[in-house]
Amino acid sequence: MSNLSAFVDSILATLSNVFVLLVGLLLITAIILYFIDVFQTKHTIRRNYPLLGRFRYLFERLGEFFRQYFFAMDREEMPFNRAQRSWIYRAAKNLENAQAFGSTYDIGKPGNLLFINSPYPILTEEKTDIEPITFGPYCEQPYKTSSIFNISGMSYGAISKPAVRALSKGAALAGCWLNTGEGGLSEWHLEGGCDIVFQVGTANYGVRDSNGHFSDDRLRIVAAHDAVKMIEIKLSQGAKPGKGGILPGAKVTEEIAKIRLIPPGQTSNSPNRHLDVSNDEQLLDKIKHFREVSGKPVGIKAVLGDGSWMDQLLTVIKQRGEASAPDFITVDSGDGGTGAAPMTLIDDMGLDIQETLPMLVDKLIEHGLRERIKVIASGKLVNPADVAWALCAGADCVVTARGFMFSLGCIQAMQCDKNTCPTGITTHDTDLQRGLVVKDKSQRVANYQQNMIKELYTIANSCGVKNPRHFTRRHARVILQSHKSISLEALYKG
Repeated sequence: MSNLSAFVDSILATLSNVFVLLVGLLLITAIILYFIDVFQTKHTIRRNYPLLGRFRYLFERLGEFFRQYFFAMDREEMPFNRAQRSWIYRAAKNLENAQAFGSTYDIGKPGNLLFINSPYPILTEEKTDIEPITFGPYCEQPYKTSSIFNISGMSYGAISKPAVRALSKGAALAGCWLNTGEGGLSEWHLEGGCDIVFQVGTANYGVRDSNGHFSDDRLRIVAAHDAVKMIEIKLSQGAKPGKGGILPGAKVTEEIAKIRLIPPGQTSNSPNRHLDVSNDEQLLDKIKHFREVSGKPVGIKAVLGDGSWMDQLLTVIKQRGEASAPDFITVDSGDGGTGAAPMTLIDDMGLDIQETLPMLVDKLIEHGLRERIKVIASGKLVNPADVAWALCAGADCVVTARGFMFSLGCIQAMQCDKNTCPTGITTHDTDLQRGLVVKDKSQRVANYQQNMIKELYTIANSCGVKNPRHFTRRHARVILQSHKSISLEALYKG
């Protein structure tokens, strides 16, 4: 018994000594930091309030997480609120998305959207399959697809290898297409066996020569893959119209450098426009050249300003003949996403898709090119109502990047540019990537896409149409400041 008591006393004595040592080290550290703060000249708060001023930075860092998890209401957060994310998470996990008691959606808030139910909704056995559309009637290899909800551009490099693999496999399971983003085509895009839209940005990643200029031979190599169905020339992106992509050097690994055909370890900034395109004629020449080299449909992605540019472009197309037109136009929203961009562009540049999508569709109708040029809508369209609105407004297809990021497990940590993404989606840290299990996440990608289609059918059938392809502007209404609503048909008329 005395031995046990002596052992306990020795343990307590050791712990006491360790505690005293830790307190002493903390005190010494605090004194050192105090004097560092007093004599440094860069930070006013730390100089005036030595040591205590340091807590300001800690609280700033923790504040965003406390707001996200404890203080923000379900429909308050930006860029995506908890209600939006929750629907995607449950859809991706194939969980029931039914809700009890009533809606938390403020249906009387100006700008909010409502769909118009039919007195005679479509029965389950009356619904029909979504009709296919054909891209590129004037090219050697047109692309025919029934998929109306697809994965938007996310470059390998901006996102991780397991993320690309999961998206590729998930897209194949769901039967939708995957856009490569401007970072080139990798074996991981091809691995899943899905349809692929290859995007060419202003830096010509993956299809450039040693000087960074576009290479016909490189494009032929890319287009030779059967999985590559279309080519998208990116003129601008929602979060940074007027500025090219930014890939920090920490993300330019040897593999990514080889795919993009750039030096490894160096930050890569794309030009803010294609060097060989400064007017509509040159743009149409580039589209024609890409189509001839690849043999596949070629379209453009752009953030639209006012409608005057579309009038000019479509007028030139009519003069040259409709064969010269892009096979599709992907219209991105001014509030689109990015891995990295200046705040002034993210916040203050580019029009919202709620204005530009109907504008684009109406311009195509006005110039007699609506059937020739397909319309793809992009930009924060992540929930069923968002997608249904875009189809009502006139889009042929909808694409999203951040919606599918959420299906992979993204928690909106806002660290896409820091190589520290805690979910492994936008980092090349293999320890962090370990949490992203491709087999599991690819199924969640497919579940999200398939549950989106399921919910679109629910809205369409409630509106009295047999499938989502049949949405028109009369099926949706927007709440005005007067708290009355107006149909999209009347809102965008003229």
